Amino acid sequence: MSRVPTAALSKYLLQGQVSRQGCLRLTRSQLSARALALRPAVVPHCRALQTQHTPETTLSSSNSAPPPPPTSHVPLRKQLKDEAKKAKAAGGKKKKKNASNQVVPGWELTVGIEIHAQLNTAKKLFSEATTSFNDESNSHVAYFDLATPGSQPHFQKETLIPALRAALALNCDVQPVSRFDRKHYFHWDQPSGYQITQYYEPFAREGRIFLQPRDGIAAEDGDGIAVRIQQVQMEQDTAKTMAQPGETHWIDFNRTGVPLIEIITRPDIHHPATAAALVRKVQILLNAVDACVSGMEAGGLRADVNVSVRRTDDPNAPLGTRTEIKNLSSFKAVEDAIIAERDRQITVLEAGGVVEGETRGWSIGSTETRRLRGKEGEVDYRYMPDPDLLPVVIGDDLVAHLRDSMGQLPDAAIDELTDVFGLTAKDALSLVALDGGARVEYFWRVVETLQEKLGAGIADHPACFQLAANWILHELGRLTSNPHDESAQDLGLTSDGQCQRVPVDALADILVFLYQHKITAKVAKELLWVVYRGTVPEQYASVADAIETENMWFHELSEEEYAELADQAVEGQDDVVAQFAGDYKQYPQGKLMFLVGRMMRLGSEERIDPKNAESVMRRLLEEKYVPALGQQTEG
Repeated sequence: MSRVPTAALSKYLLQGQVSRQGCLRLTRSQLSARALALRPAVVPHCRALQTQHTPETTLSSSNSAPPPPPTSHVPLRKQLKDEAKKAKAAGGKKKKKNASNQVVPGWELTVGIEIHAQLNTAKKLFSEATTSFNDESNSHVAYFDLATPGSQPHFQKETLIPALRAALALNCDVQPVSRFDRKHYFHWDQPSGYQITQYYEPFAREGRIFLQPRDGIAAEDGDGIAVRIQQVQMEQDTAKTMAQPGETHWIDFNRTGVPLIEIITRPDIHHPATAAALVRKVQILLNAVDACVSGMEAGGLRADVNVSVRRTDDPNAPLGTRTEIKNLSSFKAVEDAIIAERDRQITVLEAGGVVEGETRGWSIGSTETRRLRGKEGEVDYRYMPDPDLLPVVIGDDLVAHLRDSMGQLPDAAIDELTDVFGLTAKDALSLVALDGGARVEYFWRVVETLQEKLGAGIADHPACFQLAANWILHELGRLTSNPHDESAQDLGLTSDGQCQRVPVDALADILVFLYQHKITAKVAKELLWVVYRGTVPEQYASVADAIETENMWFHELSEEEYAELADQAVEGQDDVVAQFAGDYKQYPQGKLMFLVGRMMRLGSEERIDPKNAESVMRRLLEEKYVPALGQQTEG
């Protein structure tokens, strides 16, 4: 076979033009079809790299049909709505709720997961270029990131620190020596034609994650499940492809070389909800040790799931052929995609077919996975040790220091929040997970400040600290929950527990005054809003100054004044009072609160404590109103 000139190969690879000489000779019809199939989606240039396909980039016969007109860009939300309307019009089957769709009788599901997380580092893995996620496209790119001839990788040792913290949080054994390998594949987002990863000798192995019912596992997993981690490896991220209307793509090389860790689990998961719970818990762990840039919602963490099924009538049968679903970007997508792929494989096998090992995709709102390509193996990727990089040697002293300085992990924090502060497991998990772990760090700072202001420990005033937990979880969330309010902004929480919009001292003052009944709950919420808007300290020196200036101190009614209000509230309500007489299976709490509500409306709300009003009404019903009603009936 004669040598093909470099210029001909360049035209073939980059422009879809096929030479008609030598080994690349094709008929005219074959030539047209091949050129269209091989026409690349992107031709690299520089800065916000952009290409558009034009008739000059392809060869076609004079008899071929004219190219279709460019289609206008349709927003994703409109696409989903249109698909939902079509499905409804077609009378498709109603989708089962996932809670009742964890098991298919007669079949066993097996799932393994690969999680890719962007590490929280200032530099890229093999260059000194700054890691960037929101800056101008292609503004942080080194020569090596673009595979410029002559450029060499230089391992940035500081990128190892967050990777080690992640491995320790996942209970892994850190390896004293690890090495980098090349994983070969061609794609426009991989300028060198290979990815540098750790396939043969990763830096961490044999970890374990424990999942409990509070983590959201399937009910079929009972009291919990341990998922083994095969290995954790460092690798470089690819460039970012941004699809544009028509057949145009942009490439941003800022992401090329950003440090990743890939967490590979053993196939220990057998229920879709448990798989989603695992990914959620990994994200919480990585955020807790400050190892990850962001979570799934911001694109900093992605999951690939390997799914296989087999019949349960033969426990010795090997696992079924697995398929891989790539780039799942939400916890719900993980669960939904596994359910859809499991059901597809079962349908194929029950029809007498064979499940093929392949890579499949998933789209938001879908009910089925879709084939992307055949499943690659080791031979396809041609793994080989990278000749330009030395081994990574990790000292025991570094590992010991990182382990000792790790701090409290999420499970321990959740246990403390439920046992000491009385939160439900759901609320405790939410507090730990919110804002990448920053919300719970803010809570611990508020607890310390409350102890100083009260001059006592948590055990002396448990109700105050439980109040703090509920406010930080719920009331702070309401400040930013209205998307139509232009003044609603981010809380400005930092990883060390500071809050720009609601400082720790300001919230602690509000909670102490509320706990000591010096202000009402309504006033406390108004003060929180005032602090959030910046009125304190711009207009008022402190929370106490705002209360004093606006005369918002709580001057509660006396016992006699509560009693007078209660008398007015029950006037003309004999039928309601009668329900508190005699024997009843369940105390009429709703009717009691009805009478308390009348007290609140008849009196000055800013001087009434609802709990005290309820206590007075309950006492007077037993001592005064019910006996008086009985005397009237007898008379």
